[in-house]
Amino acid sequence: MIDAADLDHVAVAVERWDDAWPCLVGELGGRWVSGGESIGFAPGQIEFANGMRVEVLAPANVEQNDFLRRFLDTSGTGPHHLTFKVPDLTAALAEAEAAGFDPVGVDLRDPTWKEAFLHPRQARGVVVQLAEAEGGWQSPAPPGLPEPADPPSSLDHVAHAVADLDDGLDLFAGLLGGEERDRGEDEGARWVELSWPGPGRIRLVAPTTSSSPVATVLARRRGRVHSLAFTVPSLPAGPPRVVEPSEVLGVRLVLRPPSG
Repeated sequence: MIDAADLDHVAVAVERWDDAWPCLVGELGGRWVSGGESIGFAPGQIEFANGMRVEVLAPANVEQNDFLRRFLDTSGTGPHHLTFKVPDLTAALAEAEAAGFDPVGVDLRDPTWKEAFLHPRQARGVVVQLAEAEGGWQSPAPPGLPEPADPPSSLDHVAHAVADLDDGLDLFAGLLGGEERDRGEDEGARWVELSWPGPGRIRLVAPTTSSSPVATVLARRRGRVHSLAFTVPSLPAGPPRVVEPSEVLGVRLVLRPPSG
């Protein structure tokens, strides 16, 4: 197990930052934290009421690195990676390799930001970024950012569909140290919710029948990000509102009113 790993954010790839702001900021109340252009991509981080973050990735300087452009051309907009912060990346990589994983994109050159990745083929259908960071990063908000909804929503968990629940737990609990908080079964699927020291939560969801909606989402994959679940203070009591991937950001949103 990697020592003291913590789920920091989920990243979503879009064509333009402005495509994400009406939903994440204007409707859900995310607050701008930091962002800017890098080689191949422009990351912009939005934080929600409980401290969990979404990183919006848009292509930038693609002539120097076209990885995100290729991702969008192949997969379209949607979830791109999950980032786990670790206190010692070198030690984390040793643990990953001992567990049979083959980290890629290892970059230890910058003492303020060291990173490596687990490929989706091994990381249950999603890129997992491991990062050792020195301090935080804040920057001015971009022009045209809408006024955030008030009160802001909370990003309760990332639901990640897996073909086999034990297989998913082997990575997210076994290697990455997620602690089981709850489990259950509904709509033809079993699920286990995992937590880390910070606000980040992952709910692993596995189908129990071939006709399950989760099985449809997986489409015979080993794993795939299923949805982002938010608590939205402005929603009236009642069942959750589901926003399908085709409607916004390429990822399913499950919007729930406050409990009680």
